[in-house]
Amino acid sequence: MQSGWWVHDLYQNNPVLLASWVFWVLLSIMLHELAHGWAAIWQGDNTPRDMDRMNLNPLTHMGPTSLVFFALTGFAWGMMPVDPSRFRWGRRGEAAVAFAGPLMNIVLALISLTALGIWLARGPVDTKIYENLYIFLYAGGWLNLFLAAFNLLPVPPLDGSRILAGLNRPARDIIESPQVMQFGWLAIFALSMLGFFGPIERFCRVLSIEYSQRIATIFGG
Repeated sequence: MQSGWWVHDLYQNNPVLLASWVFWVLLSIMLHELAHGWAAIWQGDNTPRDMDRMNLNPLTHMGPTSLVFFALTGFAWGMMPVDPSRFRWGRRGEAAVAFAGPLMNIVLALISLTALGIWLARGPVDTKIYENLYIFLYAGGWLNLFLAAFNLLPVPPLDGSRILAGLNRPARDIIESPQVMQFGWLAIFALSMLGFFGPIERFCRVLSIEYSQRIATIFGG
């Protein structure tokens, strides 16, 4: 019987996947935001340190609203305060800081999927442990690929819009207009309702499987 609450339903069907999802969502968002912070500090902006945001506390990076939304729906978001006026590279620095978040997700995906490939090459010794670790590493891989792809979309307030604004002046004038900034989240919601993210998710899943299998072939001889 389905309760309608994702935690209950996923726990009933696959508790390992539930634990993996919670772990990877929290870790991936925290490290994504910390990557923005590290890049901002590298660019000469100490705002993340001054506001005590350089830590591994989910509440710091996601806030109570995001965490409640995550508990209700399984999805969440984060934020890292920075001051672009302090960046030594100016607008290009803003693009670099924005790109640091998705880059972190790509790195996490590569680590997770490479480990998955090595695990596949090793082969099952204990079937239960083998399956559980497969679920855990696969979830970390495709989820982080999806987070990278999602955040690189040129829609405010996603990182892709900040990257584009930092590299292109006409695009910056459009992206930073009050109307576009105001309706960014509405556009994301509309794209979600239209099923725009489904093909991206499926592509990330397929790419994760293909990459891990390629690694397994390399390490399996």
